[in-house]
Amino acid sequence: MFGKKPHLNPLESRKQLLIAESELNRAQLVQEWQTMADGVRSVADEASTISSLALAAASLIAGLASFRRTRSATADEKTSWWQTLLKGAQWAGSLWSEFRPQGRNQKDK
Repeated sequence: MFGKKPHLNPLESRKQLLIAESELNRAQLVQEWQTMADGVRSVADEASTISSLALAAASLIAGLASFRRTRSATADEKTSWWQTLLKGAQWAGSLWSEFRPQGRNQKDK
């Protein structure tokens, strides 16, 4: 019996085939899950970017509306050039804080 290889009966070979197929299905499922998770992360990053842009735009519009309101409310009285310059600097500072480039550490958080 040293030269003979044991033959598998049909049930044993079918069982081994099903086990191999199951392992392939598991590996494919893991790969698809990772692909799906990467897609969800990508969509979340895009949503975060769009949210940041929308927040900045809303802040800009609110600043412009506020600036316009204060100018129309004080149109009757004469303001000094110093006050106008100071308000413009404050407005520019608020714009800068909204649109300035973020550092890598800020973006990764």
